[in-house]
Amino acid sequence: MFINISASETGNNKGSSSALVQYLEKENKGRHRSEHEAWFNGGDRSIQPHEVRMAIDGNISKLGKNDSKFFLINLSPSSKELAHLLVVYGEEGLKDQLKSFAERMMDEYARNFKREGVKSSADLLWFAKVEDQRYYRHTDKAVKEGIRKVGDIKEGLQTHVQIIVSRKDITGRIKLSPQNTSKGSNAKHSAKLGQFDRKAFKQSGEHVFDTMFGFQRNLKDTVAYASVMKNGSIADKLDMFASCNLARELQVDNQIIQQPERDDLSSRSPATGNMQKEEYSTSVFSDFGLNIQADQIVPEEEKRKRRINKR
Repeated sequence: MFINISASETGNNKGSSSALVQYLEKENKGRHRSEHEAWFNGGDRSIQPHEVRMAIDGNISKLGKNDSKFFLINLSPSSKELAHLLVVYGEEGLKDQLKSFAERMMDEYARNFKREGVKSSADLLWFAKVEDQRYYRHTDKAVKEGIRKVGDIKEGLQTHVQIIVSRKDITGRIKLSPQNTSKGSNAKHSAKLGQFDRKAFKQSGEHVFDTMFGFQRNLKDTVAYASVMKNGSIADKLDMFASCNLARELQVDNQIIQQPERDDLSSRSPATGNMQKEEYSTSVFSDFGLNIQADQIVPEEEKRKRRINKR
C-alpha cells in the first residue's frame, strides 16, 4: 500500500484548486458523459468537478496568501492488494470497495490530528476520485534504464484513489495541516497545533485494508518493515529478520495442518518440525544489507553461558 500526502500534482496548493481538479479530470477526457468517473465523499458519490472546486476554494477563511489551502492524498494499493479485491469483488465491485476504503481512511486522517471537534471524515471537507491509470515518471527505474519514457502509461491494474482535502475543517474554523509533524513542547501545545503523525497514518492504511477485505499481508509488505530496512540499526534489522522468520514458520505450520497430504517434510527437522538451519543462508540476510552468516546468529541463552564461562 502506497500512501502519500503532497501539496498538489500541479505543484501549488496556495491558490485555487482549479488546476488540480482539472488535472484529475484527465481520464474523463474523450469519454462519453455517461462514462465519466464522478467525484465522491462520505455523503455523495456523484459530485461534479465544479462543485469540488467551488467548495474547496470557498473554505479558506482567515488563511493567508502563502498558506496551504488544500492537500492531495494518494491511496495506491499494491498489485497484490488490487488482485485480492478483483478476485473477491470482481471488476464492478473493485471501485466501490476502494471508495469505501477511502472513506475509512479519511476517518483515520481526521482522528490522526487529535483535535477536539475533528473525529471523523464527516468533520472534514474532502472530495475523492478513482483513477485507473498511472504514468511513468523520471524517478522510475524503467525510465532511467531507457525502457520507458516519462508519461507512458504503466502496465497492469493500476486503480487508485486521489483525494483533495481542505486545510480547514467542514465548519471553516479549525486549521488542519498534515505538514505539521512537530510534537510541540508539551501535550497541550501539541493539541492546539494539531500535530499529524504521517507514519501512523500510513500504517493505519494497512490495518484498515486488511480488516475490511480479509487480506493476509506479509511482514515484508508492511510500512514497519520498509522503515526498519531504510533507517533501522543492525540490531533492528536482525529483530525484523527474526519476526519474518517466525511469521514464515507459522504460515508453513498452518499449511501443514490444513493440507498435510501436500507437504514435503524432507526439508524439516525430525525433532522439532521446524525448517532446518540450512534454509536460512547468507542470501536471506542480504535482504537486510548485512554480511552475516546464519551460524553467526547466537541464541541469547548461549551468549549468557559464554559470558559466565569467561568470568
